[in-house]
Amino acid sequence: MKTLDHIDYRILDLLQVDAKYTIKEIAAELGMTATPVYERIRRMEEEGYIKRYVALVNKDKLDFHVVVFCSVSLKEHSRQVLKSFEQQIRTFPEIVECYHIAGTFDYLLKVIVRNMAEYQEFMVNHLASMEELGQVQSSFVMSEIKHSTGLRLDGNGNGNVA
Repeated sequence: MKTLDHIDYRILDLLQVDAKYTIKEIAAELGMTATPVYERIRRMEEEGYIKRYVALVNKDKLDFHVVVFCSVSLKEHSRQVLKSFEQQIRTFPEIVECYHIAGTFDYLLKVIVRNMAEYQEFMVNHLASMEELGQVQSSFVMSEIKHSTGLRLDGNGNGNVA
């Protein structure tokens, strides 16, 4: 696997801003021809630096108005229990992010639903019915101050996040 150089990082920066940039547009921005830009992007895709391309939808326009962070503790911490919990979590479309964390709680879940009734239905019929679950503390988002999906790359080719 080849290490990334400053040109690769500039390409990644551009794609993080807008994944719909064409190869030609990226090449023009970098003062290059299209072929080497295409080859670099293809290599970064193959090597896993670029995982996939997605559309970032506006949750409010789609009537998803409730965002909840759920701090979860499990009853026990055996490998089997952790694996079972994580497999079940992956099946719930309401959970858009899940992190295994250290500290007072074991997991942090980000849940997005349309309204409080939908959250209550999710809690009662899905999350709270999990055998592994010990405790859940829900924190409701009042307003979103910052949301970003991109990493700020330093561009010097060493992969550090600035």
